Amino acid sequence: MNNEDQIIEKLDQILKVLSIQVGADKSVTERAWLLKIAGVDNLTIAKVLNTDVKTIRTLISRSKKNQGL
Repeated sequence: MNNEDQIIEKLDQILKVLSIQVGADKSVTERAWLLKIAGVDNLTIAKVLNTDVKTIRTLISRSKKNQGL
């Protein structure tokens, strides 16, 4: 693994750790929405929230509708 790959891997780990802390007192739907508007991809959100990508897509879609987006 080259230096650039190691940096990317570490940044990915940092992103996941920070994402776990987002909205710890909120529901899964609220946490998914917060992570999405922060720019986190669905796969990472699913991993952080310990669910599958299909669930995240559904939660995000519902959140968008509730937000009028």
